[in-house]
Amino acid sequence: MNMGDDKPKPHVVCIPYPAQSHMKAMLKLAKLVHQKGSHITFVNTEYNHRRLLEARGPDSLQGLPDFQFQTIPDGLPPSDANATQHIPSLCESIRKNCISPFLSRLHELNNRLDVPPVTCIISDGFMTFTITAAQQLGIPVILFFTLAACGFMAFYQFHILLEKGLIPFKDESYLTNGYLDTVIDWIPSMKDIRLKDLPSHIRTTDPNARSFTFCMEAGQRSSKASAIIIHTFDALEPHLLDALSTMLPCVYAIGPLQLLLNQISKEDRSKSIGYNLWKEESECLQWLNSKELDSVVYVNFGSITIMTQQQLEEFGWGLANSHHNFLWIIKPDMVIDESVILPPELVAETKERGLIASWCPQEEVLNHPSVGGFLTHAGWNSTIESLSAGVPMLCWPFLADQQTNCRYICTEWEVGMEIDNDVKRGEVEKLVRELMEGEKGKKLKNKAREWRKLAAEAASPGGSSTLNLNNLINKILFSMGG
Repeated sequence: MNMGDDKPKPHVVCIPYPAQSHMKAMLKLAKLVHQKGSHITFVNTEYNHRRLLEARGPDSLQGLPDFQFQTIPDGLPPSDANATQHIPSLCESIRKNCISPFLSRLHELNNRLDVPPVTCIISDGFMTFTITAAQQLGIPVILFFTLAACGFMAFYQFHILLEKGLIPFKDESYLTNGYLDTVIDWIPSMKDIRLKDLPSHIRTTDPNARSFTFCMEAGQRSSKASAIIIHTFDALEPHLLDALSTMLPCVYAIGPLQLLLNQISKEDRSKSIGYNLWKEESECLQWLNSKELDSVVYVNFGSITIMTQQQLEEFGWGLANSHHNFLWIIKPDMVIDESVILPPELVAETKERGLIASWCPQEEVLNHPSVGGFLTHAGWNSTIESLSAGVPMLCWPFLADQQTNCRYICTEWEVGMEIDNDVKRGEVEKLVRELMEGEKGKKLKNKAREWRKLAAEAASPGGSSTLNLNNLINKILFSMGG
């Protein structure tokens, strides 16, 4: 990977899908590529870049001449809100409005004298307009799917589900009449998968539904990329990765990204660039310091999940009645069309053993010795962070690939249990107790610790993910692009 002095650095433009989890994973990957000797331009939407600066402080993204940030509009009406945008509207706007400003940014970069010419794009796999942009510039595009291989494989099958007439649903009754239990037996390396285990976008009666079309297009266009990165590791999903490698060009399993970043020297200045669109409340780490080993349930439903006030209270009373310590992250926009209000008697009941915060440094929390279980929406970032920390899970999937992740967490990787969508406090109490003190919980914890060891091996200097990252960089950045 050494370059001659006369050769300009590779210049990689990284562009995430504009949501917290996608942005966080892309920033981690960008840091890894930067550390290997590339100039990075990271392209956020204007809306998310403002939120990042507000959360991190205006100087948090300055001071690195070879790691810079640019923005493009997302095409939605301007907003001063600090919340996740409406997903279907965002998907449609990205498809229609982002190609032109993105191309303008690339041309501007190529006309600047203070940075090398753009040699490669690393794009979120759902931002398919970047494929067109790369073709116009004659440079390679790498698609990064911030998903598990199981999640990516499921999205890749959307057009076949459509062709076979399994979707869209004939009417709304298909959501409740048992149709979702239909077993799909033809997806490569996905045994006994049911319709209900596939990403939630298939649960539509409209073949032109915005989120469904957006995701189907991502699967179909992925074969146009020079390479595909999936945020997983070889030992976790070997059969799925093998199957995908026969279907698509150059599939690389590179993860867990944080464990790979941990190998980078502390002196690398890109390490200071933060990921979160909400201000982190680090006081929760001090609170965790006061708790016993494996005694705390960490509860976080991610950046997108919303619920009803009733569901919030069912979770709250379930946690209270379990009599276990809990750290619960509740975002201000988590309850549908309402501000978040927990019943005063619930707050009083749990004040000695519960802490509620609006956001936190999740990986530090999961790796804290006092955390013994994770109640999660089963988003992929949260799942791979939990596996990396060796923490078993209770899953309440909300949308997208979370249903697929939940299935694999509970049946394939054997590190979790699922909470019914129609959440009830009695079930929450029972499952929290089982996770934290029951025989099943002990088995899940032992299995989680095995995955933690395998994840660490994959990200070690000679591990599969390290080798995959180096192979990708040698092949794409330093031969085709550099």
